[in-house]
Amino acid sequence: MTPDSIRQAYRDAGQDQVFAFFDDLTPASREKLLRQAAAIDLTEIDHLVKTLVRGGNASPIDVTAIEPAHYIPLPRSGGDPARWAAAKAAGEEALRAGRVAAFTVAGGQGTRLGFDGPKGTFPVTPITGKTLFQVFAEKILAASRRHARPIPWFIMTSDINHEATVSFFEAHRFFGIEPGLIQFFSQGLMPAVDFDGKILLAAPDEIALSPDGHGGSLRALVRNGCTGKMASMGIDIVSYFQVDNPLVHCIDPAFIGFHLLADSELTSKTCLKAYAAEKVGVFVERDGRAEVLEYSDLPADLAEATDADGRLRFRAGSIAIHIFSRGLVERMGAALDPALRLPFHLAKKKVPTVDAAGQPIEPSEPNGIKFEMFVFDALPFAKEPVIVETAREDEFSPVKNAGGNDSPATCRADQLRQWTRWCAAAGQTIAADPTGLPEFSFEVSPLFADSPEAFQARGAQAVVHEGVCLEG
Repeated sequence: MTPDSIRQAYRDAGQDQVFAFFDDLTPASREKLLRQAAAIDLTEIDHLVKTLVRGGNASPIDVTAIEPAHYIPLPRSGGDPARWAAAKAAGEEALRAGRVAAFTVAGGQGTRLGFDGPKGTFPVTPITGKTLFQVFAEKILAASRRHARPIPWFIMTSDINHEATVSFFEAHRFFGIEPGLIQFFSQGLMPAVDFDGKILLAAPDEIALSPDGHGGSLRALVRNGCTGKMASMGIDIVSYFQVDNPLVHCIDPAFIGFHLLADSELTSKTCLKAYAAEKVGVFVERDGRAEVLEYSDLPADLAEATDADGRLRFRAGSIAIHIFSRGLVERMGAALDPALRLPFHLAKKKVPTVDAAGQPIEPSEPNGIKFEMFVFDALPFAKEPVIVETAREDEFSPVKNAGGNDSPATCRADQLRQWTRWCAAAGQTIAADPTGLPEFSFEVSPLFADSPEAFQARGAQAVVHEGVCLEG
């Protein structure tokens, strides 16, 4: 598109305020603004403004027809051990066949942690301070070696951290993974609008843009050619996880196997809620279709309701761990019809912008709307969705806050508790407090062992003491 055609498109869309300062800009600034403007889908913005901003979309979510979602319980919770064994075998076969890729959503910064850098570069292990990215890399490497097949890794960054993320991997020699097996790409951006639906400027030469949410990962995979690369490599299974949870089983054969045995397009993990008011989304069923209901949309009476066994009825919490079929990603990521794509949600935010004279404004109250997609909204679109239980203590300890819950301190403690359980299973008793936290710190690299079974198999090598780090 030419500069004139871009500006005309914005005039036709009633968004010509984007170019209010254009005539006073330098050539370089004009080029920057035009490049940003050309990348925006004005038809999509017009649809969102009509349906979400002006349309209101304020009708409360109908919860009268929801039921608790069905999920596959762990063997310790009554699940069939033979079914789990069959799933594990099916997943291992797929891994040996090279059908699986890892996919990490890593677009965030460590701002809430008080850390200046991509969140994936934040140190999380208790002795050596390995970063989130290194922990994941070692888990992927361990799975690759066990199944004698390299596992590609797709990492979605963002406009704000892409270069820093790539440089970090280069500086650390990709943590031993063949560089060609890792593909970095940035997620999409969406313009913020004011309450009248007008696109906001962050500066006279810059549109106020923000990431399109973790749900944008699906179309980002398509738009950046990642699904095409997967197809050329024979990959049809995508293991999705977010960057803030070092306990995640990046490559879980049983999880993969349940997905395959059900011929599912989307399989999700659940941790059972610790208490009724826990702030996690819950898996529910509506008209026989699985979906995730945000905790804020679940009325207190339903959140606190219990079944005949005294357990919460709506107990299946969503923890952002999924298996996608490549076909579902391709179908949803490339869909042109809004009814076949992930829906956008709006959030009222304080958006730094400029006044009529082009001077910066730092609002003290929400002044704009950002649009984002949620990846779990793919559930109702998926064929044969499956939900599988996992143990919170084994797989969910995110690093989100500088202190308190979901902090580096709680995550390090949860890692230590996990390794202490592995020691106990291998016959090595370690003194611990009533929560299972050992009296001293140590560390187990995923390259040494990434499961209690792998730890036990190391035999005499699997002996811990204060300050030790067991490496591969």
